[in-house]
Amino acid sequence: MKIERLAASLAVLICCISLPTKAQSRFDSVQHIREVVVVSKPAMREVVPSQKLNGEMLEKLNTHSVADALRYFSGIQLKDYGGVGGIKTVNIRSMGTHHLGISYDGIQLGNAQNGQIDLGQFSLDNIEEVTLYNGQKSAIFQPASDFGNAGAIYIRTREPEFGSKEKGGRRKENAKRRMENTNLRFKTQYGSSDMFRFSTLWEQKLSETVSSSLSAGFLTSSGKYKFHYERRYPNGQTAWDTTAVRNNGDIHAERIEANVFGRINQGSWQVKGYLYNSARGIPGAIVNNVWHRGERQQDLNTFVQAAFDKNIGEGFSTRWLAKYAYYNTHYVNKDTTQLPVDNRYKQQEIYLSTANVLELLPNWSASLSYDFKWNKLNADTYNFAFPTRISNLVSLATAIDYKHLKAQGSILATFINDRTHRRGDFAGMDSKNSLSKFTPALFVNIYPFQGTFFSMRAYVKKSFRMPTFNDLYYTDMGNANLVPESALQYDAGFALNKHFESGLIRHAEMHFDAYYNTIHDKIVAYPKGQQFRWTMLNLGKVHIKGIDVEAEADFRIGKDLVATTRMQYTYQDARDVTDPNDSYYRHQIPYIPWHSGSAIVGLNYKDWDLNYSFIYAGERYDEQENIIYNHMEPWYTSDLSLCYRFYWNDVLFRAKLDVNNIFDQDYEVITNYPMPGRNFAFTLTISCL
Repeated sequence: MKIERLAASLAVLICCISLPTKAQSRFDSVQHIREVVVVSKPAMREVVPSQKLNGEMLEKLNTHSVADALRYFSGIQLKDYGGVGGIKTVNIRSMGTHHLGISYDGIQLGNAQNGQIDLGQFSLDNIEEVTLYNGQKSAIFQPASDFGNAGAIYIRTREPEFGSKEKGGRRKENAKRRMENTNLRFKTQYGSSDMFRFSTLWEQKLSETVSSSLSAGFLTSSGKYKFHYERRYPNGQTAWDTTAVRNNGDIHAERIEANVFGRINQGSWQVKGYLYNSARGIPGAIVNNVWHRGERQQDLNTFVQAAFDKNIGEGFSTRWLAKYAYYNTHYVNKDTTQLPVDNRYKQQEIYLSTANVLELLPNWSASLSYDFKWNKLNADTYNFAFPTRISNLVSLATAIDYKHLKAQGSILATFINDRTHRRGDFAGMDSKNSLSKFTPALFVNIYPFQGTFFSMRAYVKKSFRMPTFNDLYYTDMGNANLVPESALQYDAGFALNKHFESGLIRHAEMHFDAYYNTIHDKIVAYPKGQQFRWTMLNLGKVHIKGIDVEAEADFRIGKDLVATTRMQYTYQDARDVTDPNDSYYRHQIPYIPWHSGSAIVGLNYKDWDLNYSFIYAGERYDEQENIIYNHMEPWYTSDLSLCYRFYWNDVLFRAKLDVNNIFDQDYEVITNYPMPGRNFAFTLTISCL
């Protein structure tokens, strides 16, 4: 075993020595390596590769939140209700938001009330990497909860780096060293819709093994933008054709996040505190000639979490996680045409987890993980159920990494207990419900040739998602008899990855996946009238067929010009196959386009960056019946950004101009929620990193 590790170390060392000196900076030369991980335990290695956007790419794109970044991943559909403050949720491979696990530094974000995570609240200012996995993260050293997702998004915070690393991406002969123990960054942005952002990042070295980071941000916007509203009758005659201003889309939000990072002998730990406070208007749908809404929402989201990792000896590793979260939502509706609403919802969550992996043989490992979750929801609505949910999850997994084969198998046991604590008219009518599920998964990756330039992978996975508290107990539309959705996923694909030492093309990569998913008792939620409230539909049975294609390439043109390209395409056929007697039998389910994709082209010349991005969503329907009345036209957007970097007194300045939707396309992601037309933003970043 020691000989194998020594050989692996020598191989990596030889590769590093063989690279040209200029490869230390991608601004000097394109030396693209998607990911290099040197570990001795097969449990740490991923069986199926992921889609990733690192901090450098995120900085170049017109992205300000995690939701913006996810638009460039294949298989993802983003629900965007428009404007800076519009709520943004994400759906993976037509299976719905609830089947997608979203983890922040290794611990899942939760919302037991409605299962919706507003990704617009998570800034990219201190994010190192955003990663998407289909099926699940195919490495067995992870919490039990992570084995239960049909897909997973991992958001990783930037960990401070100190020492003698030179500032900026370009090597300069007279470059000065950065401050030894402190990193500072200030970022300000002004744009359309009276939008103003300010954020700061302070990283401090506390000792040789402990460092900290403090990130804070402020956002305000009127949310006003012009839009073109046109509707036609089925016979083609114009019903509405006007230009108006979107109102009641304002937002005022503050965010603060503190991290402490520590390293110990063969291990590490991290403590995070997060607070997000916002007050926003909800512009609502443009229906029945109503252009103004009286809906308002205030959110106070806060959590504290901790992580501890430790390798014990040569063959055992353990990870411990803990989290407490508190979410306070205040919803008000003052529309004179509707009943007045003024309600508060308070969520609490306690989460504890331990994951343990043992190396049985040099190429064979096994893991055992256990998660405990406690969720509680209180509200001041009439006859509220006051539900509490206790979840216990246990996973057992094994992984093999031998020559041309990587394989991973796992089984997850989930035990859920719900209880209501009713008051008022229903006092004494408390209910108890329990559920147990077992969900297996198998992942395989084969490398048929020497090296890793070509690989074939496949997986099959069973998963489910519990109905949320709103699904079950919401006063107006809750249904306590709802059963969990169950999903069965099949996936097969291949990957090509080639690096070139010279020539025009320096790196090329392609991933192809074909998949087939079946979902039973599927619940679909989409807005109806008031955005805060959801119409719940149980479609029964859905069959999903799809193809994901991703490709990227890097080019070196002359001495100083570098070009990077990235594209993705998704085809999805997601049909309701519940009842042949239904009028919508075998129709495409709402809001799922058959064709969608994106493309990114970036040019770097010395201290200049020019980036163009294109996003396309094909035709789809906003209701169950695929009839012309429910048809939604395709839409596309083109975004452009130009950035210039320069130094002044050992400080890096970065000025960036963003032009979004440069062709002023009229479009809607959600019907009757018009999106902004052409809009601008100017950003200035000052870094002492």
